[in-house]
Amino acid sequence: MDINKHIVDQRIHNIVAENPFWFVEIDKNNKQHEEAKRKKLAKAFVCLAVATYLNIELAEAEQFLTEGGNDAGVDAIVIGDIRNYEFPVTIFQGKYGFDLEKDSNFPANSVQKVIAAIGAIFDPKKPVLANKALKPQIEEIHSLILDGYVPIIEVVFANNGLKWTEEGENHIKNANYPPDQVLFTHFNHTEMVNSLKSPKQIHTTLKLIGKSFQEDFNFKRVLIGKLNVKEIADLLTTHGDTILEKNIRKYLGIHKNRVNQAIKDTLLGNKKDNFYFYNNGITMICSKFSYNALQQTDWTIKVDDLQIINGGQSCKTIQHTLNENPAVDFSQVFILVRLYELDGEGIDELINDVTIATNSQNPVDLKDLRANDSIQISLEKDIKELGFTYKRKKEGYISNDLISSSVAAEAIYAIWRRKPHQAKFKRIELFGKFYHEVFDKMNGSQLVLAVLIYRFCDNQRRKTTLIDTFPHLPYSNYFMAMLLAELLLKDLTLNFDKFSHKEFSKAKEYFENNKETLFDRANNALIAALGKLYTNGYENIEARRLAATFRRGDLLSFLDSNY
Repeated sequence: MDINKHIVDQRIHNIVAENPFWFVEIDKNNKQHEEAKRKKLAKAFVCLAVATYLNIELAEAEQFLTEGGNDAGVDAIVIGDIRNYEFPVTIFQGKYGFDLEKDSNFPANSVQKVIAAIGAIFDPKKPVLANKALKPQIEEIHSLILDGYVPIIEVVFANNGLKWTEEGENHIKNANYPPDQVLFTHFNHTEMVNSLKSPKQIHTTLKLIGKSFQEDFNFKRVLIGKLNVKEIADLLTTHGDTILEKNIRKYLGIHKNRVNQAIKDTLLGNKKDNFYFYNNGITMICSKFSYNALQQTDWTIKVDDLQIINGGQSCKTIQHTLNENPAVDFSQVFILVRLYELDGEGIDELINDVTIATNSQNPVDLKDLRANDSIQISLEKDIKELGFTYKRKKEGYISNDLISSSVAAEAIYAIWRRKPHQAKFKRIELFGKFYHEVFDKMNGSQLVLAVLIYRFCDNQRRKTTLIDTFPHLPYSNYFMAMLLAELLLKDLTLNFDKFSHKEFSKAKEYFENNKETLFDRANNALIAALGKLYTNGYENIEARRLAATFRRGDLLSFLDSNY
């Protein structure tokens, strides 16, 4: 019996039971109870796969699902932040095996179906037969491509079984997609469970080569030396990604990240012996390290609670490259290592500061590190008094009944900071360079109200009856949330800067009782602004151009004139 399969099975049954409103369409379209049950579990499995793979909440993952008829083999699709004229797209296809005692490979024909879909989804000249959940995403992608942005694609095949067979691998090879633009990944039940587990403490030894330097500094200890790259590969193989738990940059795959590709090329090239000089090195932290100080060189370091906080992608690339090339001699290939012994009072704050400082030179997802700063802690306490739970940092158990910091940041930036055109495509920066713009002087009442409004508008944009009448809705939810919030404050004659817990109950009650009417009014205001922007009527604008409209800020000036 594979215990991980049973853990995942139990989890998806709970997802179905806890979120019946996610599966209303399945119940409506399937008269057979058993058929509906299986479809619900299959959908829940995809939702869990998206949430665990992308390290997001279930409620966030659910909004990316596109499975159903005419889904082109795409069960979920996630468009990421635009960066350096590139934008990442993650495509999921899930296959759930209901016989938990049987190990099945991911079907080769399903691999082939997604490969065919990629050729159409990422070519604006090709038509795609898509359902109403998938079509807006495709139009968004086409719009970005026509604006000159380059898609970087990862396809995740998720199942509770084995990887695809040689036939599936041949489909991938024959597709001949550029390896630095399209990456195919297998993700199964074992990796899902590992993602859900709490991290374990790592106690190990490091064998430094040559002379090393150690110093006590400001009541801390610092050690600088060099490791053979094989030592790094063994470290990752032995302890897995748990050693990267505090590292804030996810490994994106060798072919997907050009920096990682350059690392691999160096390791396999004729200059690999100079790798030490080309790489920025690795930063590690621990609670304690010890070694034989009487020894002049080649120290063996005993380390407690080891974590890699910078250089995680380098480590993963080293691991993959060495594992794939066992015949290559790496005995003279080294990497710089900095090891900090950090322990005692205030250590969590210091670890955060060190990690942010050592990673801030590159675009990274900082939300987990920001979790422990004073702003986030204060918001958590303030929101708890309102009867809500604020989740500053994603933990092992994924839940959908909380307010996550990532959703809060998007809602605040779109609504109260009036940046709806940036909130969708600058998610990572909301915890980076925009962090203080988002969260400074923000109280719990303002945050919760923004999230309630944002969630409502996000749900509305997926209602097919509304989309048929108002074709802007799949793209305009951030703008709609901003308008609805402004109308609410106006109706209650509330000043945002002075809005606090004293007015929260009144505002929340008014919103719950009048949200449909407020939505209609916001919709009318938005349509009027679109009418001014497109004098021939926005209904006649093709979808990809309409999608681009909501990535720009020029619409805001027309909204301002309406008010």
